[in-house]
Amino acid sequence: MMTAASTISFERPGRNAVGLWLLILAGLIIAMLALGGLTRLTGSGLSITEWKPILGTIPPLGHEGWMDAFRKYQHIPQYRQHVGMTLEGFKAIFWWEWAHRFLGRAIGFVFLVPFAWFAVTGAIQREDWPRMLLLFVLGGLQGFVGWWMVESGLEVRVAVSQYRLAIHLGFAVLLLGALLWVALEYLRGRERIAANTASRWALVFAGLVFLQMMLGALVAGLHAGLKYNTWPSMDGSLLPENPFTAGWLSIFENPGLAQFDHRIAAYGVAAFAWVFWSWLRTRNKAALTPMARRASTTVVAITALQIVIGIETLLYQVPLALAALHQVIAALLFSAAIWLVFELRQKPN
Repeated sequence: MMTAASTISFERPGRNAVGLWLLILAGLIIAMLALGGLTRLTGSGLSITEWKPILGTIPPLGHEGWMDAFRKYQHIPQYRQHVGMTLEGFKAIFWWEWAHRFLGRAIGFVFLVPFAWFAVTGAIQREDWPRMLLLFVLGGLQGFVGWWMVESGLEVRVAVSQYRLAIHLGFAVLLLGALLWVALEYLRGRERIAANTASRWALVFAGLVFLQMMLGALVAGLHAGLKYNTWPSMDGSLLPENPFTAGWLSIFENPGLAQFDHRIAAYGVAAFAWVFWSWLRTRNKAALTPMARRASTTVVAITALQIVIGIETLLYQVPLALAALHQVIAALLFSAAIWLVFELRQKPN
């Protein structure tokens, strides 16, 4: 005799479901980037002085738990800049960092559970398991790099190292690009033509956007966005004052020069995007698929928007909302660049 339960059938999820899952993960990475930027801007990144991958999910419970966390914060150099901070003030910065770490753990959960389901049902075939697990390992490594970054501000410095901040951001952006590429393969197919001139130049553009984001990390790490708040000049000058006080290391350690580099790179990204878009529609028009055309237009549009938001962020002295938006749009621009590379390697229908 058949029961109601025995008549229930489960349809195996398909490639589109896997692709959408990976896109959701990419969206969570972008949210992680925004939250990390806000954590940095609010000076909250050193409020949690221990790395507990599992137990750290639980925030302090009760007054004594909060006082214990507060006492640990009072022993690091950054606290000297906040002498007199109340417990409520500490909680305000604690929650930013806790939310940032919690989202990182949540991303791991959102990866593992669906992956197990997709693997069991066959939506992700066995030959794809290694690279999916590699994506998971890269995500876990990102958590380790994040703690390595935090450690740089616990003993001597009053803030994290701008170099480690850039590496932390770099890992996140590379993970974002890898997730997007695999998602596109599931959604759009893997049948591609060989790398060509257009796709190579698109990859160069993606690299420029990545470099610009790393320069932005140096600006954030040095609080360089607050150094000069005029545009297009820097307080009436082309170059910042005393730009090479630390020799060639000034490129990475002088706040004014870091901001100058970020500005110049932005002009380069904008010029490249416009010239490449024009070239695709003239000399390479015959090979341009409709999706590649949309991707290239998206790249130009986001580039223009990012330039405007970047200038506004600078002129208004880096308000939280604009700064977070600036970082999100940077991640979207990198994502659009990866999409363009992918589409330029797709076979025309």
